Amino acid sequence: MKFTHTLTVPAAAALALFAAPAAADTTIIHAESVIKDAGSEPTGRATVTVTDGRIVSIEDGWSEVPEGATMIHLEGKTVMPGMIDLHTHLTGDPGGDFWKEATEPDDWGVVVGAKNARLTALAGFTTVREAGSAQHTAFSLRRGTAEGLIPGPRIVAAGPALAIVGGHGDVSGFRPEINELLDSGYTCTGAVECAEKVRLASQNGADTIKITATGGVLSQQGRGLEAHFTFDEMKSIADTADTLGLKVMAHAHGARGIEMAAKAGIDTIEHGTYIDEQAAEAMVENGTVLVPTLMAFQGISERLGKGIYTPVVEEKVRAVAETARVFMGKARDWGVTIAFGTDAGVFDHGRNAQELSLMMQQGMTAREALAAATTGAAEVLDMTNEIGRIAPGYSADIIAFDGNPLTDITVLEDVDFVMVRGRVIE
Repeated sequence: MKFTHTLTVPAAAALALFAAPAAADTTIIHAESVIKDAGSEPTGRATVTVTDGRIVSIEDGWSEVPEGATMIHLEGKTVMPGMIDLHTHLTGDPGGDFWKEATEPDDWGVVVGAKNARLTALAGFTTVREAGSAQHTAFSLRRGTAEGLIPGPRIVAAGPALAIVGGHGDVSGFRPEINELLDSGYTCTGAVECAEKVRLASQNGADTIKITATGGVLSQQGRGLEAHFTFDEMKSIADTADTLGLKVMAHAHGARGIEMAAKAGIDTIEHGTYIDEQAAEAMVENGTVLVPTLMAFQGISERLGKGIYTPVVEEKVRAVAETARVFMGKARDWGVTIAFGTDAGVFDHGRNAQELSLMMQQGMTAREALAAATTGAAEVLDMTNEIGRIAPGYSADIIAFDGNPLTDITVLEDVDFVMVRGRVIE
């Protein structure tokens, strides 16, 4: 680590920084510069005061350290709000998508997830939306990071995705009796059953609802990437989620599936690969946000020809490759709101910040990309008063690094210091 960590508490207590803050626990952070939010310029030297996991103040210059407080001296470092990734799969690693369901117990996802939660936090991401997992694995991680038992980000978790029978998100490709055995219990047919599955997801602890609105690239179902659910089914899902205070995120590639999801009231489109102007218009009219997950396309392309994917999947990866390089830029030009998400788990966890450069390659400015990963993502989560800024009253989700991301976004690929909810990660 490239920072000075001076403590006025005993060494034994220092080892417990990662545990939940004690009552009236105050930390003083000296930074060379602070970027308070994506709309701000870097300040000069500043002091950030954190008490009981929340930011109390940001003052010019380096102030004195009160007696009993912990001092973290980040000389030469820029400090900004922790980033937010709206599309992760902490409980999985890339490759083996076809066989893992049949060979690995759900419990193993918690072990893998603990590893990946730490890597994600160390990469500068202090909040993530977990976009699909086994029934309780992401929920266990959510509790573990919230209680300080596992180093990692704040987790907003969907749990199992809702899918059509035999579609993307449902297990397929095995013998019928194996497919049935591996069924998640969240497939549905018809508006009534789909409403029931939304309520089931809510009952079992989902913070948000994930659906696979169209076909997908990594599943064994190879019959195209257009709409899977009917409009009535998607509208039932969106309306039911709304009555429960939940938002809906929809995996969607094909243009007509994207358009249908937007008109049905789905909140975010994940991927959006084949978006066209008609689908974009529907998204703009309905306030639907695009989460482009550009790193997912890069990650799967890196694994082509290595025997990792089945022939069905390889064909779909190659077909989508060229469109993946331009679709987000088109959506931006058509006025679609874009927020940050990567699909980490399709590629190696910890590389999340590389998404920022890919967004800029499709036309975003550094400031727009930074906003997408902070204030914009916080808005998607309805957490604009909690995360995405360094401001009094906000959660102490803070990262530090060398340089200025507004002039070189790649500096965020090498984060030196991370604090989540007032807890220092390592």
